[in-house]
Amino acid sequence: MKTYQDLQEVRKKNDEKELMSFLIAAINDHKSSEMYKMAIEADLYMRHKNAFIYNAVDLIEDALGRRVPTLSDAVKCASGFFPTFVIQQNQYLLGNGVTFNNKQTKDKLGGDEFDDKLSFMGEAALWGIVSFGFYNRNKVETFKLGSIDEPSFVPLWDEENGSLRAGIRFWQIDPQKPLRVTLYEMDGITEYMQRKSEEMRELTPKKTYKQKIYSTKKDGVIGISNGGNYPAFPIVPFWGNPEHQSELVSIKGKIDMYDLISTGFARDEQEAATIYWTISNAGGMDKKDLKEFVENLRVVRAANTSEQTRVEAHTVEVPYQSRETYLNRLENDMYRDFMALNLRDISAGNNTATAIEAAYETLNNKADRYEYCVRQFIKGLLELAGVDDAPTFKRSKIVNVAEQTNAVLAMGNYIDDRTALNLFPLISVDEVDEIRARKAEEEMGRYEDTAAEEQEEPLGNTSKEAE
Repeated sequence: MKTYQDLQEVRKKNDEKELMSFLIAAINDHKSSEMYKMAIEADLYMRHKNAFIYNAVDLIEDALGRRVPTLSDAVKCASGFFPTFVIQQNQYLLGNGVTFNNKQTKDKLGGDEFDDKLSFMGEAALWGIVSFGFYNRNKVETFKLGSIDEPSFVPLWDEENGSLRAGIRFWQIDPQKPLRVTLYEMDGITEYMQRKSEEMRELTPKKTYKQKIYSTKKDGVIGISNGGNYPAFPIVPFWGNPEHQSELVSIKGKIDMYDLISTGFARDEQEAATIYWTISNAGGMDKKDLKEFVENLRVVRAANTSEQTRVEAHTVEVPYQSRETYLNRLENDMYRDFMALNLRDISAGNNTATAIEAAYETLNNKADRYEYCVRQFIKGLLELAGVDDAPTFKRSKIVNVAEQTNAVLAMGNYIDDRTALNLFPLISVDEVDEIRARKAEEEMGRYEDTAAEEQEEPLGNTSKEAE
């Protein structure tokens, strides 16, 4: 793999051709790495295109002795456990967005749009090992380590401290189409392109990350100049877990086994639904004759036989109890290994808050470790934005609304309004300040109305001076 120090050595030679060769070599090394391959495979599982089951081929020998795929090989039962688990974990922590102590902090990261970007990056980090947030003029863009239909990013790590110091983003829609490459360094961005059967060439000279745009109402944009760079490299890695691996690793074997059993059962059912024939006293028939005989029965639905030949139709009932039992076991094991919440643990009845909390315990434990990664990522962005703040999250979970609301009301004499509003299950964190402001306006309005009533002159004048 190529590193930041390798790039620096090439830069010292001040040879553009050698730099372009380095970019191609870095991309090829990245595409052959285990991390990239795992990210691509996990991307397929997220799209319900489980690689194992789609690559498995069921062959059979035809009448001419050739090994060909069976008709039932078209049946591919790919489960959706992996995207279900990843989305559940990500939305559990990030589904309600992120809140900062200072309202202006989120504006530095793109405003309310940042919540959507953060959720998207978190999901990509969980399945794709790591995603990258590019801090670009008060907005954050998402880069993926590897994807089957989006640009991929080659990180160039520092050999000395492991930090991200540079990176290469590349995109090629088809081997016959041009390869687009963007080099991100501390002091700016350079773009390159390589067409088929041609050498790579510089497409856009290096420019700083910040650009000054000069414009007038009459002429529009009249000029652009360099506006400087950031105090640190503006691309921050977002790891999905402290182990720095895809969440697919923990359950891939069980998903593959589940899909294999489901597919095998579906194929058996498909084949058992048809009739097979036994022909007695027909020893002279070879495979080709048998094939023609069966095809004739399917088309004509009748066959000529001699007195000694007997033809019988049979069907098969496929056993399912053992497979169903094992599939249920695999499903339970996957929920346990991924530390996901199985909604079956929360019945449709009126569960108490304690029972619901107990069901969430394993997911809470995993979310705690995931939250650490999210905080580290946001910390890196805030350093680039020059902001001193810390994020808070409100986890998205099923609650017994009536029980939790009554518990908050019971504490009303001991806690302030802000704390109470934060604890109410039907109120999001972002709504608290708005509700408190409206409540203050209502109280002020009632005070002003009361004061106005006290100042009004009573109807009729009963004072002695009037007499």
